[in-house]
Order: sequence, then C-alpha cells, then structure tokens
Amino acid sequence: MAPPPAPPKARPRPARAMFSRGSRLASPMSLALRGGKMAENLKDCKVCGKSSWSQLQNLCRLAKTSCPALGISRKNLYIFEVDYLCNYKKVRDKEYYLVKWRGYPESENTWEPRRNLRCANTLKQFHRDLEGEIIRRTGRRPRTVPPRHLDAALVEFLLQKGRQRKALQRWERELNARRSHKGSISVENEVDLNGPPKGFSYINEYKVAEGIAVTQVAIGCECKNCLEAPVNGCCPGVSLNKFAYNIQGQVRLQAGQPIYECNSRCRCSDDCPNRVVQRGISYNLCIFRTSNGRGWGVRTLEKIRRHSFVMEYVGEIITSEEAERRGQVYDRQGITYLFDLDYVEDVYTVDAAYYGNVSHFVNHSCNPNLQVYNVFIDNLDERLPRIAFFATRTIWAGEELTFDYNMQGSPKKRVRIECKCGTEFCRKYLF
Repeated sequence: MAPPPAPPKARPRPARAMFSRGSRLASPMSLALRGGKMAENLKDCKVCGKSSWSQLQNLCRLAKTSCPALGISRKNLYIFEVDYLCNYKKVRDKEYYLVKWRGYPESENTWEPRRNLRCANTLKQFHRDLEGEIIRRTGRRPRTVPPRHLDAALVEFLLQKGRQRKALQRWERELNARRSHKGSISVENEVDLNGPPKGFSYINEYKVAEGIAVTQVAIGCECKNCLEAPVNGCCPGVSLNKFAYNIQGQVRLQAGQPIYECNSRCRCSDDCPNRVVQRGISYNLCIFRTSNGRGWGVRTLEKIRRHSFVMEYVGEIITSEEAERRGQVYDRQGITYLFDLDYVEDVYTVDAAYYGNVSHFVNHSCNPNLQVYNVFIDNLDERLPRIAFFATRTIWAGEELTFDYNMQGSPKKRVRIECKCGTEFCRKYLF
C-alpha cells in the first residue's frame, strides 16, 4: 500500500491527468464524483458494467471523496495499491522505484521514493528478482545491491517478471474459484518467465466426450456403519471385493485391487469411512515451475500420511480410437497426458491435455511417492474406473508429488521420452 506524495516536477502522472482519466468513465458514478459528491445509497446509483469495484474506489480517491459503501474513508482516502515494481534508481542517496499502480495502465506508472511505499513483501520480492537476475547474468553476486541505475535489459526483465507474477496470481485465483475440493492451490514460478499454460481448463470430475454413455449405479448399501457393521459386505461386498479403507481413511488394499466406495444411493452419511476419493483433494498443494526442464510440477504444502488419498487423475473421457488420433498430435508436441483406462480392457482413455485438475501437472518419477488405484463409485462400468492417487509413503511438506508413468494403468505409452526424474535408479526413459 502506498500513499502518493505531492507530485515532483518530473512525475509523469500529474494530478490533472488522474482526474481526466476518471472523467472518461461515462457513468452516473463518475458524474457524481466530478462534482465532488457521492450518492448516499449505492443501490440507487446505476453504474456502468465496465467499472469494477476497485475502479470506483480509485475514482473516490481521485475526487478526494469518502464513501462508506465503497470502504473509502479519511484513513485510506490517499492510499493506492501497488501492483508491482518495474525499475529502480538512486539519486543523491535517495531510492526511487517505478510503480505500476493497481487498476491503472503501465502508461500511468510513476517514480516514487521508498519512504512512500508500504509494501514490504513487494519490495523484498523486487530485490530478490533483481539480485537473482544479476547473478544469472554474471555468475556472481553484485558488489552493490542494487546498482544505482539499471540497464535496459534488467529493466525489461523486471517488467516481464512483474507482469508474469500478476498473471500467475490471476490464474491462482481462477483455479481456486473453480475447484470444488477443500484443498487450496497456490502457484509459483521462480525459475523462468513462463506464465499460465494456455488452453487449460480446470475441472473437478471427468468430462465425458460426446457418444460415450455413463450408466449411473442403481442401488446402494443399507449400512448404518459401513466399516464396523457392513450389511451384505456393503458396496465392496456386492462385487465380491474387500473394504478398501481403515478408520483413518488410509487404503489397505494392494495396488491393482479395485476400490468400491459407497455411492449416491447409499443410506450412509457423507462422513462414511467408505467415502474417501469422492470427497476430493483435502491437502493444500502448489503448482510450481521445476528447475531441471520438467516444466510444471506439484508439491504438497503439508504432510501427507502413508496410504492416504491425494488426488484423482481427471480429464476428458474419449475412445481409444480418438486417443490414437490425438496421440499422434501430442507426439509431435512432446506432451504426455493420455491415460489408458485399461483395468479390464482398453476401450476408453482419459485425455488431460486441456481439461484436468492438479494432476495435470504431476511429473513422472522412477521412484514415485504416489500409486494408482482404480475406483468405482456412482458408475460400476469396469471399463470406466476413476483413477485415484494414494501416497506410497509419508510425504513431507515441500516435497514434490510424482507417479510412475510406466506403471500398470498409466499414461499411454507412445514414444520414447527421456526421463529427467534424477532418482538413483532412473530408467533413463519414461517409456
């Protein structure tokens, strides 16, 4: 947060420019602000749909008008928000930063003395980015950090880094707005200038392609306590299978054995111990940019106990024939998101290239900490299992999540791809 000071002579955004920008918003609100007045009741004030809440708050500040309905008071009337910092210079031992203001285009950036900037985290991040780029370019730490003036290449990098951080923050908000699970998602890239992947849509469950029918389960269990007093073996028993979980929700079946959870027609409650995968992701996870050329990856932000459910692999359900066609395209692009549903026969495939959840970003490892299980809940068609990842061991906070692309029931094996997992017993190739 930063209260802009009295503008210096060289300031590129004088007060009159600020007011003229606000006057271009042709709405009743802007007309009221030009007169220095604010409608007492916002419900009676029709505002142009293109004027966001933050824009209206900025208009109040520009007009020096308090508005309780917008949260603008005398205490914060002269406070503008910093989007990111673009440049730095030192003049007569005083530090100045070029500020990109939230809600304003880059053409309105202004130089501000450090004393006016109350954004400690943004300042620290700016200097980390600056120092890191200098070290990358020179191979050593600079004698003075930061230099008194930055060259054009450094300024361009900092500008791109600021834009990237804003884009990643927007993407993070979008991901969390679309998720239906408890676990939150954060995004981090301290490696390069890559922003959010293009053409990717976050989904929480399978997206079924046209022409594929999914039959909903017709019956459910009548248990009052599915773990301690299962009636007729509960849902697993009906299909002559074992109960999958212990009281802590940890899987106790061997890999390869199917999991049958209680479904929407069961009489048990939502906290039934046989409802684990269907509750969704419960851990806070981070999508991060890897430093060894593996693109994006996923790390956990909290401890995950051994045999605990972590996430599902979701995407678009397509036929194997369509998967073959798409696979030829993906081969040329060098991507691998086709996952065969071959529990009983190879009829359907999950394509998570453009529709998926966090699992879209999970990397391969020859020594993984996640294991694949086939799960059946509301659909008992053995050709269409849900794919669930469970922890093979205790996974500590900050550790990357991985699974073996070459395990049974794993992504479609199409081309020979070099492995970069870096584990001791790496097979050198994914497939």
